[in-house]
Amino acid sequence: MFPEYDVIVVGAGHAGCEAAVAAANLGSKVCLVTMNMQTIAQMSCNPAMGGVAKGQIVREIDALGGYSGIVTDHTMVQFRMLNRSKGPAMWSPRAQSDRMLFARKWRNMLEAHPNVDFWQDMVKGLVIRGGIVRGVVTSMGLEIPAKAVVLTNGTFLNGIIHIGEKQLGGGRSGESAAKGITEQLVELGFEAGRMKTGTPPRVDGRTLNYDVMEVQPGDEQPSKFSYTDTPPITKQLPCHVTYTSPEVHEMLKTGFDRSPMFNGRIQGLGPRYCPSIEDKINRFSDKDRHQLFVEPEGWDTCEIYVNGFSSSLPEDVQYKALRLIPGFENAKMFRPGYAIEYDYFPPTQLELTLETRLVKNLFFAGQINGTTGYEEAACQGMMAGFNAHLAIQEEEPLIIKRSEGYIGVLIDDLVNKGTQEPYRMFTSRAEYRILLRQDNADLRLTPLAHKLGVIGSEERMEKVRSKEAAAQAIERFLEEYSIAPEQINQYLESKESSATRQKVKLSTILLRPNIGLDELRNVVPDLDQFLQVHDQRNIELAEINMKYEGYIRKEQELVDKMNRLEEVKLWETLDYHTLPSLSIEAREKLTRMRPRTIGQASRISGITPSDISVLLVHMGR
Repeated sequence: MFPEYDVIVVGAGHAGCEAAVAAANLGSKVCLVTMNMQTIAQMSCNPAMGGVAKGQIVREIDALGGYSGIVTDHTMVQFRMLNRSKGPAMWSPRAQSDRMLFARKWRNMLEAHPNVDFWQDMVKGLVIRGGIVRGVVTSMGLEIPAKAVVLTNGTFLNGIIHIGEKQLGGGRSGESAAKGITEQLVELGFEAGRMKTGTPPRVDGRTLNYDVMEVQPGDEQPSKFSYTDTPPITKQLPCHVTYTSPEVHEMLKTGFDRSPMFNGRIQGLGPRYCPSIEDKINRFSDKDRHQLFVEPEGWDTCEIYVNGFSSSLPEDVQYKALRLIPGFENAKMFRPGYAIEYDYFPPTQLELTLETRLVKNLFFAGQINGTTGYEEAACQGMMAGFNAHLAIQEEEPLIIKRSEGYIGVLIDDLVNKGTQEPYRMFTSRAEYRILLRQDNADLRLTPLAHKLGVIGSEERMEKVRSKEAAAQAIERFLEEYSIAPEQINQYLESKESSATRQKVKLSTILLRPNIGLDELRNVVPDLDQFLQVHDQRNIELAEINMKYEGYIRKEQELVDKMNRLEEVKLWETLDYHTLPSLSIEAREKLTRMRPRTIGQASRISGITPSDISVLLVHMGR
């Protein structure tokens, strides 16, 4: 009934969709197996992509030929660049999407791909022979053969939904849990754990009073995620901000005795940086209010997502507390919030390719690895898809370094440090933030996609070359153009910057604090005329390159130093127990994790600089 596929992807969430197109774009014949064809790429939680560090990841996915940025651009209802008041390393794009359009666009793009087939069924087990995965077995007893399998099960592995004292088996509201895979993997020697996440109630926007809330509009000049020619957004929907109060908190506390989080029914750890509302008022009892974001679900629906009010309290308590929030006095609830507990597999059991160490050609991506967030899942899916294809072709794997992308930071953290709580990406996790900006993801990563031979990468490389050339031309103009004191001093005084007594290059003016090209071009007509033919993204790149040249150079020097450690390979047969100078902890962890390089070894939790020195001496360095 089924041909032998190159790659089977289990699960059609954000990780699964990106895994499917990644392998397919390299030429693999892919079968995407999902329990429900109607929920492909569903935004199970908030209807948004991007955010702090997450926006950088979406740009990186796009630079490597993934679809998340394209789909977001086609379906967004609002765009905002976060952290504009800070340095460019912190700028992070974020977009609200139309939930239904987002899923529909993803499905359309998947169905348009000639290398992607679909099968609706639950996968209950893997076919493994001789330590190599050979396919999957479905709940209908069908065996689908494949050379590689990518598991992207999300929250479905033995998922349990908690609403107050109620427990429902399921991987998402209204959908069944997946059973069988965890048990088989544990029998094979995998370590499994439990994690928890949650979602807030959805309410009827027609019943809210927006007049008493703060309006949060999109950017006046909205950008987009993809480096391709996706359509710009021409109109936007506003979000709103309101707050809880002591009265809301007191009402929520009346349900604490029935809360699965407080009475011990939930065993898994939840996301530290996205706590439930009951967790917030318990942990931060000194605060008398918490911010809530009132977010529209799309253009043609009145459904509202109450961001910041995630809860597993009884539905009657959620409803009463909601109606005490300013603007929610007459709110009608479409469905309550809930917590969901599910199985995951500590990612220290993976290679940096996301292939499992115990079973060849079996890859894990997304929440099965202990992460949280659409963006974190999507980038893992893409990398697993790439590497599944490369593994069966017996080609060199694709591993992104920490200095090359947030994707590299994410995977390196997971594999070398592991996680015991849902892992979320932040800019603070990256050592080289000024290099890993949202504006230069294409310059960093599109050459890798081109080298791999991803569909359309040749055209994308031409755009990268044009962008680099344009930025260099803008930098040359600023370095060569001189301006007289009478042309610039009035502007400098308005910016509380010292006047100049002689002609100076525009580049030296730009380097001053609080001086930017957008204002400078209004003062210098020749500059404005020159920049009119250039794309805003190229202008922004040139400005950042010039203003932060010193910081960029210093970070690059640190990268070069670290890369020297990455070049020192560790022997696969090295017996760490024969090196008594290593600490006992180092011997145990190095034996268990088998790092490929000195650089990778240095990032394993518990490995000290003295341990690294011992390894360098032993390796003859």
